[in-house]
Amino acid sequence: MTEQGFSKFRRMLLGSAAGLAVLSAPVHAASASPGTAVTEPSGAAMAVTAAAPALMPVPVSVSLPAGALPLSGGVVIRWDHAPSPMLARAAERFTHRVDALAGRVFPVAGGAAGGGQVASIPVFIHVGEDPDALTVHAKENYSLQVNATGVTLTADGPDGVVHGLATLAQLVTRDENGPKLAFADITDSPRFPWRGIMIDTSRHFMAVSTLQRQIDAMELLKLNVLHLHLSDGTGFRVESKTLPELTAKGSHGQYYTQRELKDLVAYAADRGIRVVPEFDVPGHALALLLAHPELAAQSPVNPDPKNKNTAALDPTVPGTLRLVRRLYAEMGRLFPDAYFHSGGDEVDPDEWLKNPKIVAYMKENGFATPQALQAHFTVEVQKILADQGKIMVGWDEVSEAPIPKDVVMDVWRSSKFLSSASADHHPVIVSAGYYLDLLQPASQHYLVDPYDPAANGITRAQADALLAKGGRPDLVNAFLKEPAPPPLTDEQKSYILGGEAPLWSELVTDEMLDARFWPRAAAIAERFWSPASVRDVPDMYRRLAVVNAELQITGLQAQANTHRMALRLSPGDADPVACLAGATVPLRNYVMNRYVAHHNHALDEIGEVASPDPFPAVRFAQLVDRYAAGDHSVVPDLKAQLQIWQDNDAAFQEVATVRGLSEAIPASHNLAVMASAGLKALNGHKVKLSAAEKQIFDHEDTLLNSSADLSGSFSSTAFSAGGLMISAEPAIRKLVGL
Repeated sequence: MTEQGFSKFRRMLLGSAAGLAVLSAPVHAASASPGTAVTEPSGAAMAVTAAAPALMPVPVSVSLPAGALPLSGGVVIRWDHAPSPMLARAAERFTHRVDALAGRVFPVAGGAAGGGQVASIPVFIHVGEDPDALTVHAKENYSLQVNATGVTLTADGPDGVVHGLATLAQLVTRDENGPKLAFADITDSPRFPWRGIMIDTSRHFMAVSTLQRQIDAMELLKLNVLHLHLSDGTGFRVESKTLPELTAKGSHGQYYTQRELKDLVAYAADRGIRVVPEFDVPGHALALLLAHPELAAQSPVNPDPKNKNTAALDPTVPGTLRLVRRLYAEMGRLFPDAYFHSGGDEVDPDEWLKNPKIVAYMKENGFATPQALQAHFTVEVQKILADQGKIMVGWDEVSEAPIPKDVVMDVWRSSKFLSSASADHHPVIVSAGYYLDLLQPASQHYLVDPYDPAANGITRAQADALLAKGGRPDLVNAFLKEPAPPPLTDEQKSYILGGEAPLWSELVTDEMLDARFWPRAAAIAERFWSPASVRDVPDMYRRLAVVNAELQITGLQAQANTHRMALRLSPGDADPVACLAGATVPLRNYVMNRYVAHHNHALDEIGEVASPDPFPAVRFAQLVDRYAAGDHSVVPDLKAQLQIWQDNDAAFQEVATVRGLSEAIPASHNLAVMASAGLKALNGHKVKLSAAEKQIFDHEDTLLNSSADLSGSFSSTAFSAGGLMISAEPAIRKLVGL
């Protein structure tokens, strides 16, 4: 697979197979996260108490008393009245997941370990009617009690039942006597009603089965909106019967049939998830213009431009809005949700200003700027959608001139647009700070609060650097977060619907999708659901490792796919590849996009195997922090990990004889040098680094620090070895005393 067209604007501004070790720091009841009510174990309700579960998202209120129910007999669902088909299917999925987590392999062998038959755990479910189910007004609250008599789940509507069952699955633990269901008393409800992810199917087409896996994972993390980006410069991905030429000329043979999409919408609805489609206008329109070149702002239409994102529709041609009306009418019937995303982002002003007819139209109608013309176009698109019974969603560019108040702003360029959009009484979805294609670690997204208008963007210094490199002033200023807006008022907060985690797929193939979304999207899901006070990063990572394992057990293929990718690079022995990936991260903030462009656009190197959150390196850093705080019990674990990294260099060099691995040989060598220095420090030796060794530490440290600077993400042509940065470097540096 190759890199697809990448937005020059995003480029400018700027677990996995690596998760080989589970974070195993001491577990505290309910994870001791802020915002939870915790009951410490006090007297065994049963002979053996299972380890406390890892709950994610953290519930509003949770108590985990001592005790657990044995799960070797499975569970049995008891309804207070006949369930709907949707709820019956939810219960069936839950029982299958519990069986998978508990290791109940069928046919189940008769008798428990002690020779007696263990009864099934009864799960009593009480559910009310909710006419607003599967909408932003759905009743998603639930309560859950697990005690010696069984499980009681109470919810005001079906969405609450789905969420309660997801939490109940996370209460499955294991001890020396086998699988258990931990005692718990939980009351829970979401902080925001809109909690989504966005999948770009245009730049790389994703199989239906791959989309279904993401939906299954979303259900377990209480995410409830799947935003599907279905049309862009690189491809139109839907079968259109009204406008079949769009599919014939714009899909390049890769598209979803209408039957497939209807089934996918139903599949998501079964899991309490709404599907919101996006068909981007007036920019990102190349795929549309291949079928309708007469509507192009610039003619003739180049079918294969260097930048496939630039081509725009001509908003002054009557046929443009006629096309939009017909397209949206047909797509709106496929996607019954009330909301419809019309894009509106990244319209290059030159597309219109270099067309004399469009310039003349602007003068005749009093549109002083391209933004004013786009606002006029947005008003017309909103009218079309309103006539079709839809609520329009648009990226924040559509707010740069007055537009109808009920247009929902999808804020992506900077968190400051939260302030202006909510002040103008626009409903708001927050995507800024949650872009997973930036390849930032989960911790960085986790600390971005949807209410914080100063959380995400570029600094004044970064903006000045971009301007000095020739950045367009209006574009740079849009990403600027300084001066910081004041905190949102309570009235402004009432307009924040929630947030989404977008994943643009320039560098994400179908095979990579699971690992690029998860487990980071789970941490973001907690930010959208749990109280704002839940912000303990080390505890988040402890729970994230467990949740990631649960996702793999119940069907996600992140680790399986990345392991297969490693095996392709090193068929005889993939362990050295995985070991190096466990200490490194891919280049961040769209630098990876330039690296791929400089390496023949191939997506088959170790950088695609590496995770933004390599659990071995994360765990190592936590152990170093404990060591620095005086806990020397962690020394054996630290030494063991450092020895593994040191010894891996020879093994990696032995297999790194192919493109995709050979580029990373210097990274492997640097890791070994640093690991050796760390071992010397732990063995009580005063570490005196040679000039070459010190240069290695400083080089890797500079790479990591500069990777956080978006202003440097588009100009340099110097890249790290193999597109990797050694994420373990700061922790080893601390050990060595640098």
